[in-house]
Amino acid sequence: MKPITVKDILAVCQGAKLVCGSPDAICTNFSKDTRTITPGDVYVGIKGERFDGNALYPEAIQNGASVCILQDVTIGEAEKETYQNCAIILVEDTIQAIQEIAAYKRSLYHIPVVAITGSVGKTSTKDLVASVLAEKYQVLKTEGNLNNHIGVPMTILRLKEEELLVVEMGMDHAGEIRNLTNIAKPTIAVITNVGTSHIGQLGSQEAIFNAKLEILEGLSEEGTIVINNDNELLHNWYEEKKNTYPQTIITYGIQNKSDIMAKDITLAEDGSTFTAKTKEEEFTIQVPVAGEHFVYNSLCATCVAEVLQEKKEQIQAGIQKVELTKRRMDIQTIGRYTIINDCYNANYDSMKAAIHYLGSTHKGTKIAILGDMLNLGEYSEDLHRKVGQEAELAHTDIVITVGFFSQYINEEAKSAQNIHCQTNEEAIEEAKKVMKPDSCILIKASNSMKFDEIANQLIEYLQSL
Repeated sequence: MKPITVKDILAVCQGAKLVCGSPDAICTNFSKDTRTITPGDVYVGIKGERFDGNALYPEAIQNGASVCILQDVTIGEAEKETYQNCAIILVEDTIQAIQEIAAYKRSLYHIPVVAITGSVGKTSTKDLVASVLAEKYQVLKTEGNLNNHIGVPMTILRLKEEELLVVEMGMDHAGEIRNLTNIAKPTIAVITNVGTSHIGQLGSQEAIFNAKLEILEGLSEEGTIVINNDNELLHNWYEEKKNTYPQTIITYGIQNKSDIMAKDITLAEDGSTFTAKTKEEEFTIQVPVAGEHFVYNSLCATCVAEVLQEKKEQIQAGIQKVELTKRRMDIQTIGRYTIINDCYNANYDSMKAAIHYLGSTHKGTKIAILGDMLNLGEYSEDLHRKVGQEAELAHTDIVITVGFFSQYINEEAKSAQNIHCQTNEEAIEEAKKVMKPDSCILIKASNSMKFDEIANQLIEYLQSL
């Protein structure tokens, strides 16, 4: 693979200017964190809300950076002399620069690229897809949930000798996925579902649907589209487009007739088993994570693997080996207590799935500690009330809520013992009072509610008993 040089960066980044250092310097590893810089790395200064990484370039150079890409800094003659062994590139916008460099790097690789988007389950599906494909390929995947306008290009810039890339694409406004897909140029585009996440910004579920469809704009002409055929909006779109769309569309589902389906599903507290039915064969899949939504995620991984001609044994092994990103249905048993830490993020669809799993457990007291779902705008009250109705249907014994909108959850979960709290600390103390041996405790809210504080402190408390 042809290495990227400073000269290449100057060519692909609009308005880029080399103020010191060699244009022949090779750019291999890119980092935006001075703490992770190792000798020879490229440091990218990112201007954030709370601090400006561009001002930290001397620290990056001290830690070994051989190239710096910066904006809005003045490099005088004294700095040029001091840092003459480092190639310093000035650009108008460092975020745009890494996107342009990532698009260029992607153009150098003729490998399968799987891009995944959806309202819920993107990260877990990405983990499953990557785990399955790793049985056949050397895979690079998005770390954690770094799925935005910075995370996607930084993932692509990590490409080295890998044979396949799995990249997750998130968004909170129209046009963002369009930008990401035109950088990544996927060969397989996956849409897991269309729900209510970010409905406050986008205004309607139809607008969310159109924003998700942007992923298809960067898809290669010979590419494949993989969709969840049980999602109403995706199903209707498929029925309209299946005979006219230029790219191949592959479907998966449980209810609607699809190319790959799950039947004979057995759900258990520690996972599930189902039979995957493809056009050619049927085989059993064991999923090591609980919940019907992970059956869907596993079906999606099976779909992608089929497109890439993996064998059933590779699909089975990859699903069983999956390691999920933390704080997503992270189930821990501590003595006779069970903690379900699903507190990374929350919208109505993921809340519903987690509550239904809680309701399906055979534990004693079922406790749901729930917080606000954010960015819902005028839909906030209605969707929080719907979550409360789901808690009611799942026969949740105790509902502890924190936040302004979560009070509506309490009002609808009429059969449960309801406790509404003003702070996470108050919720922790209330939970300690009501937890009993054999309790199963679900912890879930939008990430900014910082419910990981609740999860960590309750785990420490239970471990001390």
